[in-house]
Amino acid sequence: MIPVYAGTHVRDAEAKLLRDANDLTLMRRAADALAHQAVVMLKEDTGRLYGSRAVALVGPGNNGGDGLFALASLAKRGVHATAVLLASQAHQEGLAALSRAGGRTAPVTDLDELLEACDLLIDAGYGTGARPGLQLPAIPRDIPVLACDLPSGVDSDTGAAVDSVILADRTVSFGALKTGLVVGSGHLVSGSIRVTDLGLGAALPEPEAWVVQGDDLELLLGRDGDWRAAGRHKYQRGVLGLLAGSAKYPGAAVLTARAAVASGLGLLRTLVPDAVATALTTQVPESVPLATPELTALLARNRRNEREGAARIGAWAIGPGLDDTEETRKHLAQILAANTPCVIDAGAFSMLEPGEHHQLRILTPHAGELHALLAKAGVRVSSRDIAADPIRWARWAAVAYDSVVLLKGASTICTAPDGYTLIVHASTPDLATAGSGDVLTGILGTVLAAANLPATPTNKDVVALGHRLTDLAAAGALIHAHAGALAAHEGTVSAVDLLQELPRAGRDLGV
Repeated sequence: MIPVYAGTHVRDAEAKLLRDANDLTLMRRAADALAHQAVVMLKEDTGRLYGSRAVALVGPGNNGGDGLFALASLAKRGVHATAVLLASQAHQEGLAALSRAGGRTAPVTDLDELLEACDLLIDAGYGTGARPGLQLPAIPRDIPVLACDLPSGVDSDTGAAVDSVILADRTVSFGALKTGLVVGSGHLVSGSIRVTDLGLGAALPEPEAWVVQGDDLELLLGRDGDWRAAGRHKYQRGVLGLLAGSAKYPGAAVLTARAAVASGLGLLRTLVPDAVATALTTQVPESVPLATPELTALLARNRRNEREGAARIGAWAIGPGLDDTEETRKHLAQILAANTPCVIDAGAFSMLEPGEHHQLRILTPHAGELHALLAKAGVRVSSRDIAADPIRWARWAAVAYDSVVLLKGASTICTAPDGYTLIVHASTPDLATAGSGDVLTGILGTVLAAANLPATPTNKDVVALGHRLTDLAAAGALIHAHAGALAAHEGTVSAVDLLQELPRAGRDLGV
């Protein structure tokens, strides 16, 4: 897992190390890393270094200084290096270094002409000093862009970006990976990211979040390599209850059920309307229907004997395609009053109330659903606010609903009520398609059912279990993302394509 820090925290850590304002140690180290990536990109794109042309957008602060020293390093290696000054002042030592190396400066009015023969643009405009309303020059998309610390126009703490943000093909982040590069719009405009260690170490606070990747899956799932795993029977592999579907949305229940089965679930018990039952039996013959009287008896046994009840259903997946009806509310109330962990999605949100409870829950809203959940909890926030600072508002919802929240998006944010946060990046934008969330709910249900979480956690276990639940949510999102990447190799992605790739995704990731 990769630690992530707010840009302001990284700046504070740098300030602790730079008690002398004339100390250029960190700037030169950052500039060397930037220059190295510039050399790599020039060789990749032009096949040469000597005689190539690099233009840097240089702002008035330290970000501009990083760019000037990097540009000077390129000029020493035969690159035609030009610094376009975005302000009336610039880093003086950096300007002097560029001049000594044979580089030159130009006003911003010359930018269009310089871009006509440009092989690489270095964006060293504003970095962490970007402000709302900033207007930046337009850069043609056929020119490779290397961002210094982060693309100009991106908020380093939240990932919010101005409309004129400069899109980068690669970004060199100094000191640590910044939150603004991995969430919100920042994730979409930063390209591939390289992190350069500046030795900030102990000067940094605790990470704000962690980015998880495919090789973290075993850690997230808590697998211990127990040799007994090969001998597990279906009840030990996880029993999932599914409350989903309606006459209007029968496909949602089918997709969730198929995803659960394709993810390696031991047994699926289904509680669906009559209008969905035939389709479910036909398309998911492995599923076992659960009648209302049996549900009541099962939950009663669960309350009397937790061990017996847990052996019957280890987790619930609730919500895909669900209608708000009297019968649905009755079933939902019964399940939410029980001790069984739940994944809650889509149609169930309108019937969910904020507040504390005793149950382990994962809520899986997209931004619009998060807006509605927060409004019900009395939190006044716009959809634009959520897009601008998704981690903040996901954490608000986690506290308001006493649940782990998995906020779906290009960056999937999984957060516990105490703020512990994991970030998963979708491997393809094609995952944003109808039914994709239903598939994710089925995957999460399987992961949760197999986790064997305690039915009645003690108060001292609450924080640890919140972290465990967040890990499991991120694990499900990783499997979902990898299935999307596999499906995208064949073209555009549908929910059915995801289902077909789930077994291979699990195998690739070692599930």
